[in-house]
Formats: sequence, C-alpha cells, structure tokens
Amino acid sequence: MCAAARYGRSMRLHVVDHPLVAHKLSTLRDERTDSPTFRRLTDELVTLLAYEATRDVRTDRVEITTPVAVTTGTRLSYPRPLVVPILRAGLGMLDGMTRLLPTAEVGFLGMVRNEETLEASTYATRMPEDLSGRQVYVLDPMLATGGTLVAAIRMLIERGATDVMAVVLLAAPEGVAVMERELAGLPVTVVTAAVDERLNENGYIVPGLGDAGDRLYGTAG
Repeated sequence: MCAAARYGRSMRLHVVDHPLVAHKLSTLRDERTDSPTFRRLTDELVTLLAYEATRDVRTDRVEITTPVAVTTGTRLSYPRPLVVPILRAGLGMLDGMTRLLPTAEVGFLGMVRNEETLEASTYATRMPEDLSGRQVYVLDPMLATGGTLVAAIRMLIERGATDVMAVVLLAAPEGVAVMERELAGLPVTVVTAAVDERLNENGYIVPGLGDAGDRLYGTAG
C-alpha cells in the first residue's frame, strides 16, 4: 500500500492568528532589527507557534499525588516527540520549541538549497534511523519554494514517522502549493505566523524578512 493511501488525508496548514505573533513578526521583518534582537524575537515567536503546534501532542493519563489528594494528570506519551531543526537557520528556533517540550529528543538535519536550481540536498543527518510511531516537529524559518521541507519530511516519513509538524516563521503560497502537491495524503501539518504574497525571481519570500540565517547569525566570509 502506498503512503498516501495508508494515511489518506491532505496536508494541513495552520496560520496562527494572534496579536503577539503579528507584533513580533512585524519587528522581525524590519531591516533595522539587529541580530541579537532578531534571535530573541525568533525564540519568543517560536514558543508562541509551538503552543499551537503541540495541541495534538500525544499524552497518557497518569496518577499523581498532590500535597492534598491523589488525582489524575497528563504526561507525554512514549516514544517522546522528536524535534528536528534544519541547519543552520533552524537552530535559531530550537530553544523556543524545546522550552515547551523539554523532554523531547532532538535530531539534526543539514540541508542546503542550490541558489541556481533551488533544489535541496542533504549534507548531514543526526537522528534515529527508526522513527516508527514518532511525532516529529521540523523547524525551518522559511517555507519558500518548499523543496527543503519536502525533502526533509519525506526522509522522516521513510524512517517511519507517523505525524510530522513543520513549524515555520513565514510561508510563501508557492511553497505551500508544492508541499500540498508533493506530500498529498501524508500526515503533515504546517504551522506558520503568516503566508506572504509571493516569491521573487531569486526564490525569496516577498515581503518576507530577508535571509533568516544571515539575520540570525550574520554572514561568514
């Protein structure tokens, strides 16, 4: 049975509509925002997005004893969720995500986009070979052409992940369309602060916020 038939649903897109999300995103867009401020606001914005992204995190009921009585509480199910930032820019989102999921495991996926072909290639992986039954949260600031996230999510699904949540700061309609087409029928959700107008001729989101990696960390010659 093919993956699409096995999972049988379309990719879901969730744009977080909240005034604090809009406020922080507006400051991130501003070209005058320096790298230290950009990093701090990215961290804060990701925590807000993570709150929405984890609404369906798997949990179990557990009996606990308070100072007053015995009651029933909730804890994360096993296996624990896996958080996978896409290097390098995704690293700037990791702390904001794990703040809400401190017991999650963390993997790393190094991918780079060819600026001429706009295709993504993998140069490093550090995560379990077997992701059977796992919920995975992929972190990448920009969903632009969609190539990087499609390649990353396919790798996770091939390793057995059964629920993949992509958390991005911004998305372009072209990238969303590519993911809907290429990942049709797979258990994928995209959570973002906004879907912008379009991509420009260089594959950058418009109005966007520029190169997220450069704005997070500066440029290295």
